[in-house]
Amino acid sequence: MLIPLIDRASELGAEIGIIGGSGLYELLEEGAPVEVPTPFGDPAAPIVVGTLGGHRVAFLPRHGPGHRFAAHHVPYRANIWAFAALGVRGVLAPCSCGALQPDLAPGDFVVVDQLVDRTSGRPGTFHETGAPEGTPGADQPLHHQHFADPYDAGLRGVLVDASRHHVVTTHDGGTMVVINGPRFSTRAESVWYRDQGWSVVNMTGAPEAALAAEAGMTYATVALVTDRDAGVDGGEPVTMNVVLEVMRHNVSRLRSVLTTAVEALTS
Repeated sequence: MLIPLIDRASELGAEIGIIGGSGLYELLEEGAPVEVPTPFGDPAAPIVVGTLGGHRVAFLPRHGPGHRFAAHHVPYRANIWAFAALGVRGVLAPCSCGALQPDLAPGDFVVVDQLVDRTSGRPGTFHETGAPEGTPGADQPLHHQHFADPYDAGLRGVLVDASRHHVVTTHDGGTMVVINGPRFSTRAESVWYRDQGWSVVNMTGAPEAALAAEAGMTYATVALVTDRDAGVDGGEPVTMNVVLEVMRHNVSRLRSVLTTAVEALTS
């Protein structure tokens, strides 16, 4: 989909965008907020365009300042549209996740390569063909996005190398199942996801990845394991406090990985 660039896109010069997940609400060494209007309302926050490791990037906290938006209310379409309008061409999208398999432990990084979408009720396309007149996207032609491989192989490779460079336990590949939230899984659901062979569970990976594909942007995710999902190895039920605490302990490592990845992508 061709999304018109805003007037300042060329002077901003940020072709790499980073979408911060839970616990990652600020990232850049310096930068200025840019408000980008979209047909789908406002993004979760003004996009900050600045420097990371001396390179220009655009940053957006997925959930907004202070985790304003729960996963099922994140304005995914506005977020992705705003990035594309700024001239972003590649998106790094770190997130938190729960482990479903015994070889994954809290603190591990998983650079996933597949996605299973079990969300519901989330607008998942810019092409609302056939919707009532006046609906954003209703005037777009019918479009079926190819999505066999949701994550860009080149960006994935950069994230794997950057994570291993910082001596992080890194798993190259894995399937992320995305649930609707805001509740966590039941034990039965968690066991079922594990038995399907899926690696991690998350609440924000969809429709974000598909929207990035529709917008013509490459996209990849590095998922930080924060817990063993309910029902895996008889673990304690996960809570949001546990997720945020593990994120706090690992946010500096995540920043280092993202900085190294950006350096590799812009060198």
